[in-house]
Amino acid sequence: MSATSLNAAGDLVPGVDPALFVSDTLPADRRFMATVGNGYLGTRVYDKVMHVNGVYNGEAGECHRADVPSPAGAELNVAGAGAEDTSFTLNTRTGTFSCVIQSGKFRVAQRIFAHRTHVHLLALMVEAERLGNYTEPVVITINSTFTPHSQDIEFVSGPDFMGAKYIHGQTLTPEVKGGRKLSVHLLWTPLPGFLRLEPGEHSRSWAFLTAVAETEEGARRAYTQGLSLAQAGTLYPSHMEAWAWLWGQSRLEVTGSQHLSQALFGGLYYLMSSLPQAHTPDFLFTGLSPGGLPNGGRGQDYHGHVFWDQEIWMFPIVVMFRPDLAVKLLQYRVQTLGPARDIARQQGYQGAKYPWESAGTGTEVSDADIYGKREIHINGDISFAFRQYFYLTQDLEFFRNCGGWEVVVSIAEFWSSRVTWNPEEGCYDIKGVMPPDEYQPNINNSVYTSVVAKYSLQFAVELGTRLSKPVRPEWEEIAEKLKVSFDPERQYHPEYDGYTPGTDVKQADAVLLGFPLMYPMNPEVRRNDLEIYEGATDPDGPAMTWSMFAIGWLELKATARAGQLLEKCYKNIQEPFKVWSESADGSGAVNFLTGTGGFLQFPLFGCTGIRVRKDCLYFDPILLDNISELRITGISYLGNKLDFELTKELFTVVLTAAPGPQVNLLEAVLCGSGESFTLYKGQPVSFAPGPGKIQKQTSSCWLL
Repeated sequence: MSATSLNAAGDLVPGVDPALFVSDTLPADRRFMATVGNGYLGTRVYDKVMHVNGVYNGEAGECHRADVPSPAGAELNVAGAGAEDTSFTLNTRTGTFSCVIQSGKFRVAQRIFAHRTHVHLLALMVEAERLGNYTEPVVITINSTFTPHSQDIEFVSGPDFMGAKYIHGQTLTPEVKGGRKLSVHLLWTPLPGFLRLEPGEHSRSWAFLTAVAETEEGARRAYTQGLSLAQAGTLYPSHMEAWAWLWGQSRLEVTGSQHLSQALFGGLYYLMSSLPQAHTPDFLFTGLSPGGLPNGGRGQDYHGHVFWDQEIWMFPIVVMFRPDLAVKLLQYRVQTLGPARDIARQQGYQGAKYPWESAGTGTEVSDADIYGKREIHINGDISFAFRQYFYLTQDLEFFRNCGGWEVVVSIAEFWSSRVTWNPEEGCYDIKGVMPPDEYQPNINNSVYTSVVAKYSLQFAVELGTRLSKPVRPEWEEIAEKLKVSFDPERQYHPEYDGYTPGTDVKQADAVLLGFPLMYPMNPEVRRNDLEIYEGATDPDGPAMTWSMFAIGWLELKATARAGQLLEKCYKNIQEPFKVWSESADGSGAVNFLTGTGGFLQFPLFGCTGIRVRKDCLYFDPILLDNISELRITGISYLGNKLDFELTKELFTVVLTAAPGPQVNLLEAVLCGSGESFTLYKGQPVSFAPGPGKIQKQTSSCWLL
């Protein structure tokens, strides 16, 4: 079977599940191996290390995810079988990687998975079965590179537990000088050199468990639970059920595209497998890094640090489907507010200045001061994510009692102290910054930075009013008079003061004003921004850029242009397991969730035209020429769940779940005719594609 399940023309082969990535060979570059994870632990398949949420080693700029030895990184061989008898599959529906070795005499299957609900467990399972009349022993060789040592953790051995080996230790160097070293406790079932299916045995299975926790008690509890599940035959079924439930909550599916269907399954899988469950009382989630939890070791994949990538590129996908998981990303910023306030004070400003790169403690861990001091748009990115969450959920409890307000107001305080008044132009400037376009290390009035700063101040005023909190009167004035660069002659937004069209741009920057920022502009300006920056953007830049241009062209109904730009994204998807690379040539970070997140925004926001507004979900759907149908399962809005189905002729909305008795109704309103459709649970509403909005029904009583 091919690695892609596509024919020569790139079309999906009928009858082949696009959620299964099957290959006869493994990638030559093992960085592009599939990964498994559950938000607490993650590993690259067949790698000798795994990573654990929040466990970093190294001080400041040397901080990186600590390598934890992985007993599950073992490959199999079977006597009498060759490479032609072997296939490898990443099943994104079940969050499982498998290797199947099958001849006419036997079938041996290996499964590796990070259990979705028992998050401290990593499992390796082997099943052997005779075929036909074969009676000889089936001998399975286990090739393991596992050693109970780490370059980042000083492990010592402890007593065996229920047949498992045990090591425990602490990271070598805390993230902050004088800070706490982090503890890791590891229990694992020892791997033998080989397994045998003896004559007279028709089939047999083995389960090898790894349990990881911060304490010995936690590791023992997880290992005991794993043994009980394995003995009951429910270890793998319970994992599959959890993934089935997860996919039932959130899906993006298309019909008729070349590579898009598999790319969507792969992208959502890698993103979801880096997220925890909604209820994880035994650990604090420490955010999404560009390479996800399986990556980010010493000198690799941005060291596992958290950047603006989380809020701008990944968060929009998470919050639209699963606000209960999105709030965990916000909580990471809440729990690191203290260090952000310290940074602002150290730099001479008020409020909070979030680090450009952060890890477990929330201190600045960038290895170069320039990023932490100048790439300050991250503050606005964080506030923008908090605003998106509020508009989609109206979760006043989070902002009133769970730290949300403190983050929003602290960011506003920072911006009000960071601006300077320009009497010549009668505006406020933000000087000496690095924009998203990191080719420019020190410019004034980055248009992107100015807009997210403006939004931060406006949202603080809006939210303060809702919460009856005092806000500074000057915030509205600063927001109103903050300079947002615009060239009235050429009718476009210069990236910064003095920008000349044609100057090289690293990645999406000013083009982000149109989306996701939705800064007001007419179609001519939007088109000019797209034209000018598309030609200036580095063709070898990071993966997330071109999807933003594609979304922009869809806004203007230029489907052919949008399709051409979307095609550029596929160069960053590495076969056979659809692992994203930061650059199209395979260099840079791998399992690049930043690029994945940008790509997933194309169908979710580009094809549907969804825009999260203060009082509604705006939509204006349109499909690319080569997509005949788009189905979106599980959009969350004000506690409701919505499914969308889009064809060239029809846009269908179905309310699938509502919070309690349906007395607070939603309605779909078409902008052209003003016609409205009340959304009742389980009753589809269909109309011709065109602009409209989903909002609270004006005649219903909606308590906020």
